[in-house]
Amino acid sequence: MTVLALKLVLTPLLIGGASLGARRWGPMIGGWLVSLPLTSGPVALFLALDHGPAFAARAAEASVAGNIAIVAFCLAYAGAARRAGWPAAIAAAGVGWLVTALALQPALALPVGVVFVLAVAALALGLRAMPSSTRPAAPSVAPAWDLPLRMAIGTAVVVALTAAAPALGSSASGLLAMLPVIATVVATFTHRRDGPDEAIGVLRGVVTGLFGTAAFLAVVSASIVPLGVVAAFAAAIATVAIVQLFALSSIRRQGSDAVARQIAA
Repeated sequence: MTVLALKLVLTPLLIGGASLGARRWGPMIGGWLVSLPLTSGPVALFLALDHGPAFAARAAEASVAGNIAIVAFCLAYAGAARRAGWPAAIAAAGVGWLVTALALQPALALPVGVVFVLAVAALALGLRAMPSSTRPAAPSVAPAWDLPLRMAIGTAVVVALTAAAPALGSSASGLLAMLPVIATVVATFTHRRDGPDEAIGVLRGVVTGLFGTAAFLAVVSASIVPLGVVAAFAAAIATVAIVQLFALSSIRRQGSDAVARQIAA
């Protein structure tokens, strides 16, 4: 399967699965599903196949740093969501991502282990700073066009970005692979339909799930040159599976705490 074909299949499946998961299990689980490395992982894989392991290693390291920019995106969106509508929130989030991504350029020269520690610290601080979403979800029925439109928008943007990324070099490719396209689509549609609290819940799930994505990308970056593509991705998949189980447990605890706060109120 070609890169384009994979994107045309994988991206809508990811958005559709995350959207349906959010409807079934709540916004934080939907955000957790969005944060899985099902876009950045294939990008790293095909960069390795097309440009070699060294190129992919540098791109994956830049993607590890890109997690910090996603934290800025989520915090900016959450900060604006309750004071303005979704257009203003997405504008603030986009500025937050871009400014942070540009500020991260010096960090890309550091060893991948250092970049990973910085990313984990940013995720932990971002999760602590993320506003709580304690309001119970209002029941709503999505219109028939909602899910197909999410999938179409996300797929179009991801295909366009990944087509342009290799010409930009390894570091820019890695950062572009971490553009929160799917998180943008899911959070925006959730905000529009269910309100800011539900969108914040999605973004809290995204930040929680990014610990696994950061670990996945760090393993790929550190191991793909000495071990090769197959062994590196096998180790990365095993790592993200373990980390995401802990992240899912954390999300469930957060959900239980939110219910307790509602009862106490």
